[in-house]
Amino acid sequence: MNHTKVAIALVFLGLVGLLGYKYFLTKTDDLNQLSASDAKAIKGSLRIGVDNWVGYLPLCSKELRRRMRQSGYLLECVDDNADYDQRMKQLKRGKLDLAVATVDSYLLSGAKYNYPGMIMAVIDQSKGGDAIVAWENQVGTIDGLKQQPKLKIAFTPDSPSEHLLKALSSHFDVPHLRQARGDWRVETDGSTAALDQLLSEQVSAAVLWEPDVSKAMANDGIIKMLGTEDTRNLIVDILLVGRKFYGENQAVLNVLMTQYFRTLKHFKTQPDSLLDELAERDGLSKKAAKKVVGGVHWVSLRENAQQWFGISLDGSSQHEMLIDAIEDTVNILVDAGDFDRSPLPESNPYRITQSELVSNLFRTGGNVGFISSGANQGDKSVTQVFQPMNDAAWNKLREIGTLRTHPIAFQSGTDTLTESSQLELEKAARQLTHYPNFRVMILGHTGLRGDKAANKLLSLSRAESVRRHFIKTYGVNKHRVKAVGYGAEKPLHKKPEENNRAYNYRLPRVELFLVAEEM
Repeated sequence: MNHTKVAIALVFLGLVGLLGYKYFLTKTDDLNQLSASDAKAIKGSLRIGVDNWVGYLPLCSKELRRRMRQSGYLLECVDDNADYDQRMKQLKRGKLDLAVATVDSYLLSGAKYNYPGMIMAVIDQSKGGDAIVAWENQVGTIDGLKQQPKLKIAFTPDSPSEHLLKALSSHFDVPHLRQARGDWRVETDGSTAALDQLLSEQVSAAVLWEPDVSKAMANDGIIKMLGTEDTRNLIVDILLVGRKFYGENQAVLNVLMTQYFRTLKHFKTQPDSLLDELAERDGLSKKAAKKVVGGVHWVSLRENAQQWFGISLDGSSQHEMLIDAIEDTVNILVDAGDFDRSPLPESNPYRITQSELVSNLFRTGGNVGFISSGANQGDKSVTQVFQPMNDAAWNKLREIGTLRTHPIAFQSGTDTLTESSQLELEKAARQLTHYPNFRVMILGHTGLRGDKAANKLLSLSRAESVRRHFIKTYGVNKHRVKAVGYGAEKPLHKKPEENNRAYNYRLPRVELFLVAEEM
């Protein structure tokens, strides 16, 4: 029996030794091969979790991979087909070093994993790449959508399309869109399927992305209710870095960000190379690829530093658009019922941002050749200019919808804003920043009682008071806002079973109605 045990032990040891020797030979062969090839210059690799959104193309482009190889690093983009939960899990476990996401998708999916990454850069904004389109004879405006809660809308769940609907619901007060199981919902597997539902008239409206937006608009009778070319800071794509990876690999991250911003500059000076890569990747024509690319605004290093992270070269205080975008997105998600309150640790947006790399690059960027001199030519919607317009021109503007506000109160019989009203206007001004291309008609209304002429003057005076407050307090362009007084000419519809007292209480009001110029 003992001899048998000894024999088994010897066989086992022999196998272990044989396997060890084979591993040694393989490893030695591998090292010999490495030392005798150009691969010996490779210092390491980076894995980034992505999907096929066009905004991420420069990050995974042949150009950036080439630049990273020449810098000594391999760059691998892992496409998970927009499985955000899996992406966050892999980032948490260190299976991914970096990941991309929209601000809203990170807030939603990252909460489960205690936000495993930090936002180290803003990649892009959708600027026409996404839109809500509809059959005009069924629903022409957002206000029309409010009045027809049974109209069906096709969209892709857990995508920027759904977030665009949530933003519309929150900012324009369309309560039925906040129903997670509402009859209006027609969930589809992608934009093309949503377009098919619209064209076959199975739905009245659809949320699409390019090139499906352009395909929809080519059909008579279909209009664009809201496109991201007219929004700001709603659909924002970000680059996340794993917390542990950041702490241990700042040198390689500095290389990545340097080469990424140089790649953006390369595509800006040679746009056809980006179009060619997109056309090849997605099987698009050059014309279609150009349309898709036109719906994206890639964020430069200068914009990242100055606009999004609020970094200045002289140490002065700057506005931080990224913090605003995070906080505003939290408000939308809470309003939509995704969270009861802010999911961020201590409700602090700075817990998920990391500006150090962008700051360092920005401060030294002039010496490494990828910050151009002169004024920033980034997102033009930030500094939209509105020309003066006469009454006839105002009356011809395209209707968008009424912005959501709580009652704006005045001291009795006057146009003096109360303290609570000023707080409401502060919220409204914040909402207006998301729709920088729209003009605003400030509509004053009164109750049904009293002298008609006096009521009309009072309603106009109150609308003018709101207009002055926007201009003086928030710097709104004076040509963007117009005050109109209706008095009692356009009363609200009475709600079913609403008593007279409640109805009369709702009648005096000031509405913020968004309108747009036809392109």
